[in-house]
Amino acid sequence: MTGQSAYIKADRFAARLALRRFADRAVVGYRGAWSAIKSPPVNVGETPVTAAPLAPSVLDALARYDTPTICNAMEVVAPERRLIGYTTKPLVCPFPDLPPMVGYARTVTIRSVVQSGLPAAEQAKRRIDYYEYVGTGLGPRITVIQDIDGPDAGYGAFWGEVQSSVHKALGCLGVITDGSIRDIPQWAPGFQALAGSIGPSHAWVHAESFGGEVRVAGMTVRSDDLIHADRHGAIVIPIDIAAKLPDACELCGRRETPILEIARAKDFSLDKLKDALKRSAEIH
Repeated sequence: MTGQSAYIKADRFAARLALRRFADRAVVGYRGAWSAIKSPPVNVGETPVTAAPLAPSVLDALARYDTPTICNAMEVVAPERRLIGYTTKPLVCPFPDLPPMVGYARTVTIRSVVQSGLPAAEQAKRRIDYYEYVGTGLGPRITVIQDIDGPDAGYGAFWGEVQSSVHKALGCLGVITDGSIRDIPQWAPGFQALAGSIGPSHAWVHAESFGGEVRVAGMTVRSDDLIHADRHGAIVIPIDIAAKLPDACELCGRRETPILEIARAKDFSLDKLKDALKRSAEIH
């Protein structure tokens, strides 16, 4: 058996084992995730498992808006974050029709151009530890993966048919990565993806670390950060202002309405646009 074949076999074995371990606890969706983590806190390795700080109704409300609208609302609620906390580089979204996702970050770094230096048994153990980390904690979850291969980022895909299915079963809503993904036709239905590229091979891809700070497409993310994402990109939402954003989204919409109405009107004129801009500025 070649080294690559052994890697594939070990990876599929770890995936099956993770699915068996988490089959009865895996959840997808805000209310399901909330109910699944009401049990007393426990520890998985170094990762504390605690109750979510936000009610599922807040996550539901945030998910009703697209990510650009959330960014607009952030400028109202937290203007000091106008230049930080969101993706600033383009990402590929193979499933643009999926709705926005809102969840807590599970952070990972990967490499693919070099083989893991760990023995096969230790690689398998680390893979299970990774699944333990991804499948527990605040929920629902979004996996945020930084490819640390520098100019070779995306050389090998961590994500495909197997990993999208496993992570969906573990309670994740999707992935945001500057690495590559593959197996698009076989991808887990409903599992969102924002990726740096699409490619054919996984090369020597492996998780280098997890649970730390990552930076993906210009967005810095820490484990358990609240993330909002859709086809446009992603943004980190500070927990202490999350509940204020839906009202701010509505305010942004009301301010845009008079401008859009006159811009789309058959009797549009510059004078009417000036009036609409004035009325928009008076909406608070």
